This record gives sequence, structure tokens and C-alpha cells, in this order.
Amino acid sequence: MEIKDFIDNFASNFDETDTDSFTPETKFRDLDEWTSMLALATMAMVSEEYDVELTAEEMRNAQTIEDLFNTTKSHL
Repeated sequence: MEIKDFIDNFASNFDETDTDSFTPETKFRDLDEWTSMLALATMAMVSEEYDVELTAEEMRNAQTIEDLFNTTKSHL
């Protein structure tokens, strides 16, 4: 599991945000397009791509894309 692939998968849920905006340090909640629906889509993506079920608490605790990556990776 590589962070670049994780970022690409994460970014695929966004329609309007420039892909250059996504880095490990990106604070995804600060993105204009971020909504609770994208939080659910992110949880679904992690489940589908990595067979990991993130909890709502894990989503709330994550601040950056790297946080989400590390949390996902810790379940593998």
C-alpha cells in the first residue's frame, strides 16, 4: 500500500477540486468541496479498495490525508 495510490483513490471522490491540491499533508476538511457525503464516500472507498472498515471516530480524528492513510494501513 503506497500513499500515492491512496491519495489517487481519495481524490477520485472529488469533482471540482484540482488534483494538485491533494498531498499527504492536505487537511481534507479545509477543502471547499468536503462534505459529510464525501466522508461517507471516503469510508466506502477505503472499504472497497483496502477491505478496511473505518469508524466514524477514526474519520473524525483524522486531520490530513496521511492520517487517513496511516489509520487504514494500521488495520492491514
